[in-house]
Amino acid sequence: MTAPKHLRPSDSGRFLLERRNVHVEPSNGQWVVRRESDSGAHRVYPSKDEAVRQGREIAKREGVDHVVHGRDGRIRERDSYSPKD
Repeated sequence: MTAPKHLRPSDSGRFLLERRNVHVEPSNGQWVVRRESDSGAHRVYPSKDEAVRQGREIAKREGVDHVVHGRDGRIRERDSYSPKD
């Protein structure tokens, strides 16, 4: 059985939800919010501040890391959020 890309098999044969961190990155004069290992799906924002705000909300809700890149592509900020029970 093949798992969707956001799930990974465990030793018991069950599938576990993979932590897909949220990244904020520059792209063509705008800022995108995307999940790790998601090549196509992303949200585009006109300002870095708006993208950071939205990315942080997603990361908090999903209990993953929020990674903010600078214009040069380097990581400038990283915050980790715990999954909600």
